Amino acid sequence: MMPLLFLGHGNPMNAIRDSIFVDGFKKIALQIEKPKAILCISAHWYIKGSKVTAMTHPRTIHDFGGFPHELYQVQYPAPGDPELAQQVMALNPDIQIEPDYEWGLDHGTWSVIKHLYPNADIPVVQLSIDYMKPTDAHFEMAKYLLKLREEGVLIVGSGNIIHNLRAVDYDNMDQIDYGYQWAIDAHDEINDLIINKKYDQLIDYKNESPEIQFAIPSPDHFLPLLYILGLQQENEKVTLFNDHLVGGSLSMTSLIIT
Repeated sequence: MMPLLFLGHGNPMNAIRDSIFVDGFKKIALQIEKPKAILCISAHWYIKGSKVTAMTHPRTIHDFGGFPHELYQVQYPAPGDPELAQQVMALNPDIQIEPDYEWGLDHGTWSVIKHLYPNADIPVVQLSIDYMKPTDAHFEMAKYLLKLREEGVLIVGSGNIIHNLRAVDYDNMDQIDYGYQWAIDAHDEINDLIINKKYDQLIDYKNESPEIQFAIPSPDHFLPLLYILGLQQENEKVTLFNDHLVGGSLSMTSLIIT
């Protein structure tokens, strides 16, 4: 059984500069047997409908603006896996998942996976997040992916648990553990819910504290976490890493389930 990862991807600049977060990604990869393939649920493929990348050679997508030229030159030429895509499409007969031949690997995927597997020698497939589905449907949908874990596929969710871009203090993006009080409170509350497996409250986060609601103003970066938690088995434990606030209103909190 492969472990599960949720990775807080944060600032795209993490793709090209060293940091404690990059160190955390590299160290966690050493704890994982080399996977046969990777299936990633990225916050940045948040669309109407369910799709899975089915091309042989997915492109590297630079889906951001205003960053240094160097960042746009980064390529992550991992192969695709059309066979894995077909498996994903067939796992749940009640959900229509369409093959996609245009998207590729967005920065929610490649900017973190490149630190885990820098040789780009492991096939990578992305599964979209359907914004038409309610929160609990994403948690339940994840359970159909369990068979892939048993076959050597590493399932990764990539987002940020606390992700309020409108409130970011860009002058303090590099200050570790710099967070507004509401972000600190939301961080502590959400971590407690994760560690104590109170997943119903996470699914129903819109009815939790005002601090949590302010930390999650839109679901796109939060839902990848629910996919990973939805796949956790009874005897498995959660271990947090990269558990720091940055920029006042972002968290880099990541976790591995083993």
